[in-house]
Amino acid sequence: MARRKGLIAQMIDARKQAKKLEAQAEARRHRELIAEQKRQQAEADREAKQAEAAAKKAEAAAKKAEAARLRQEVQAQRLADQAATKAAREAAQRAQAEERRRNAETRAKAQEAAAAKRLADQEEHARKIAEAEFRTEAVTARFAEFAKLLMHRNRRAADATVELSATLSNGGPDPFVERLQHVLAQSRYPEGLTGKAAAHYDAASRELLIEYELPLQDAVPTVVAYRYTKAKGMTAVPRKEPETKKLYGDLLARLTLRTIAEAFDATAPDLVAGVVFNGYVSTKDKATGRAIRPLLISIDAERDRFAEIELDEPELDPVLCLRSHLNAIVSPHPYDLEAVRPVVSFDLSKYKFVDEMDVVAGMDSRTDLLTLSPGEFEHLIRRLFEAIGMKSWVTQASKDEGVDGVAINEDPIVGGLCIIQAKRYSKIVGLEAVHALAGVMDHKRAAKGVLVTTSWVGKASRDFAAANGRIQIIEGRNLKHMLKEHLNLDVLIGLPKLPPGWQQSDVT
Repeated sequence: MARRKGLIAQMIDARKQAKKLEAQAEARRHRELIAEQKRQQAEADREAKQAEAAAKKAEAAAKKAEAARLRQEVQAQRLADQAATKAAREAAQRAQAEERRRNAETRAKAQEAAAAKRLADQEEHARKIAEAEFRTEAVTARFAEFAKLLMHRNRRAADATVELSATLSNGGPDPFVERLQHVLAQSRYPEGLTGKAAAHYDAASRELLIEYELPLQDAVPTVVAYRYTKAKGMTAVPRKEPETKKLYGDLLARLTLRTIAEAFDATAPDLVAGVVFNGYVSTKDKATGRAIRPLLISIDAERDRFAEIELDEPELDPVLCLRSHLNAIVSPHPYDLEAVRPVVSFDLSKYKFVDEMDVVAGMDSRTDLLTLSPGEFEHLIRRLFEAIGMKSWVTQASKDEGVDGVAINEDPIVGGLCIIQAKRYSKIVGLEAVHALAGVMDHKRAAKGVLVTTSWVGKASRDFAAANGRIQIIEGRNLKHMLKEHLNLDVLIGLPKLPPGWQQSDVT
């Protein structure tokens, strides 16, 4: 029993031991499980902490990166702002520099303009003063010319005495008067004084009747001098009216004495014993507007009494000479155009005024023919034909039917009427001019025609002239040689280009 109890106890003990062991094992497993859970929890916590730390680290890194990015952006913005500020500052500096440069240029230009204006004003002032002096000198020179009218009379008028005597003997009074008018027209006058005269010859009384066109009052300047000041500009110093009137009367008297002297010089004493001179002025009546022609001077001058006058004497008073010595009828108020009665009245309506020019006397040795006026050139050609030995006249400027001049060759065999065309051209003269000359020659029944030009003609013109047989062409280079040979004039011809075959020496 005791033994069975022991076994049961042992079995219970064993069971208990087993349960205890199992409980211990369970407790151990439980502990291990708890420990494992704790370990896992601890591991999880560690991992969570690590994850959290990593997250925090990552977050910190992100924040740091963001901060760095922000710092970079701030730095970049600051640099950009600094660059913009610098650029703006530099732009402002450049703008200021440009403004200063422009201002400097503006000031410089203004200074230059002011200096130029001052210089221009000074030059204009000097020019105006010089102009005033020049105009004053012109007035002085004009009166000096008036004072020398008698001294500068045509001294060569006496060279025509023999020719005029022969003309009167061979042709009668009309050619004689025409030639005498031509001689009187050679006298050179100051500008504004025409010297126009018409004449008639009375063979029975041996008197030469001259009707002369006197100048108007405006031929005498009404100023003494010119002055220029900045305040008043150009001003004229007026001449006193009594002095102006006296000078006008003096001028008319000098023209009268000069014309009579040249008429006596040009004619032989056995042909002309006296000169009747009537001096008129052509003007308008201010009261009616009609043309009037008052006579201001009339004189019947005898040759012997006129010869007593010393015309070259500076102290000669021309007005006193006319009134006291020659007993002329002189207007008491010529400036007011108060007319007088003529000593002899005669009709010259059928005679034409001859207004010829002594072109040669006014030319120097190197005159360019192209600088002459057409009228001057025509008169030069007239003088050339006269020097060759022909009688020559210049036609009127209008209604001349294409004729510039006529010449007469008095040779009974080869002589006759010669028609002259004068062409002051710088380019070629066309064939139509030669055709026109041939037509005028036929119409005028002229023996010869001469075309004189400063330029040249073409082959067709030369062939036509040769076929016609009565036309002669004198081109510029030939004209130059003829003027040198017959008038001793070494002229120039300023052609823009040399004609074919010409040399420079042909025109210079």
